[in-house]
Amino acid sequence: MSGTESGRGRRAVLVATVAAGVLLAGGGGLYLTAAGDDGDGGDTASRAAGAPAPPPLRLGGGGGGTGPGAGIAPGEPDPGGDPRGTVYRAEGPLPQGPSSAAVHRPKGLVTSEEVTRLAGALGVGGSPALVGDVWTIRPEKDGRGPRLDVSRQAPGNWTYSWYDGGPAGDACLKGRACPPPGGAKPPAGGSPVSEAAARAAAAPVLKALGQDDAKVSAAQVMNGSVRVVNADPVIGGLPTYGWSTGLHIGPDGRPVAGSGTLKEPARGEAYPVVSAERALARLNEESKGTGPIGIGGCATDPPAGEPQAGEPQAPGGPGKDVPCQTAVDAAPPREVPVTGAVLGLAAADTADGRALVPAWLFTADPADAAAYTVTSTAVAPEFLAPPAAPSPQPTPSAPEPSDGTAPVRRIESFTVGGDGRTLAVTFWGGVCSTYTAHAVEDPRQVRVRIDEKPNDPDRVCVLVAEEVTVEVTLEAPLGDRPVVDAASDEAVPRR
Repeated sequence: MSGTESGRGRRAVLVATVAAGVLLAGGGGLYLTAAGDDGDGGDTASRAAGAPAPPPLRLGGGGGGTGPGAGIAPGEPDPGGDPRGTVYRAEGPLPQGPSSAAVHRPKGLVTSEEVTRLAGALGVGGSPALVGDVWTIRPEKDGRGPRLDVSRQAPGNWTYSWYDGGPAGDACLKGRACPPPGGAKPPAGGSPVSEAAARAAAAPVLKALGQDDAKVSAAQVMNGSVRVVNADPVIGGLPTYGWSTGLHIGPDGRPVAGSGTLKEPARGEAYPVVSAERALARLNEESKGTGPIGIGGCATDPPAGEPQAGEPQAPGGPGKDVPCQTAVDAAPPREVPVTGAVLGLAAADTADGRALVPAWLFTADPADAAAYTVTSTAVAPEFLAPPAAPSPQPTPSAPEPSDGTAPVRRIESFTVGGDGRTLAVTFWGGVCSTYTAHAVEDPRQVRVRIDEKPNDPDRVCVLVAEEVTVEVTLEAPLGDRPVVDAASDEAVPRR
């Protein structure tokens, strides 16, 4: 999780409606939303007079949550992961919020000029070339150096990294195939720069992305020497969650890796929103526990007949079945204090693709762990359509798994082995399944899908997200062909 401060002191001040529609973002910043404003400068009252109702919003995750699980980001605690369940308790009054807010959706195509502007901020020289559906600036031939890949389709997912696929040392003949002076990979050692220096190094990149007003954190350090900067942009006047820009700043104060989105989502339909109190109640409903493992919560069938000494007598008197009760059944749900709430936009899968959906962003602050953000959809329930039933036939862009037991996972990134034929694809999966990758090649592109098989289909699995990497071997070297995720039909960023 990025940009969330920890500490018990915040519990004394829960975000509240100080004035009509004035919300305090947990961790810093004020977002002003007038009582009759939808957060994008429109007049809700005038629109309601004659404007048609927006179409039902169909979320891909079921229920009212946004994002994976019950409204969490990958790598953060799963509200429903505890078999006992989780109850979020507000430590003070919650904000009412505005009457409506708009969904924001990716729209349009990324231009060469936009890619060039980002490349300049990252210090990447050269002109972008369109390879399939990906804009790319890469070291010539097998030279080492920085590489930038940007998906042409909005929102323009981009990755920046140092390419290590070429010859090294004296094996590199002088010429166009060799990296230019100063193009060597930054050293792995050294001390991390300060948080202030990392923020300063990230500022030109955020400006090129139009994210000058993003909420920035730089507390994380990787490998003892690389400072991580995470930025959550403000879109349509609202803070976002799950739409972050990430930059790795090396010991020399220069970006050595990064990823994010280049094109800001466009404003779409405005929907009536519920108060934070109602959204929190919805979150608690979705955060019910997984329950005991096993059918009915019992390892064996409950005994029949006379109750044993000390056991409660079953309803109906002697001779009736005694209901099974496990320790989990008797345990109370885990309670987590909520110390902040702000209306924002959270990334979610919808029937029309990935989008930013109005959501309440709650700061959960457990006594035994660091604070984290958990979200719940703010869209009024009458405007939420139930999830679509799975199609009986696979579609070209999202092929059905070979065994039909689990959905196809979205691939986040990939790397290429030294032979040029081994792809290592990375995605978010679960701890209770085994994954395999399958590739379909043609001269234009390589399409990869992930198949998932539960390790034990008869057991209830605790929903904990983890990053998974699996390999697939191609028939021919990848070369300049783009890798396409078969689940989303989008180009996969190369790391």
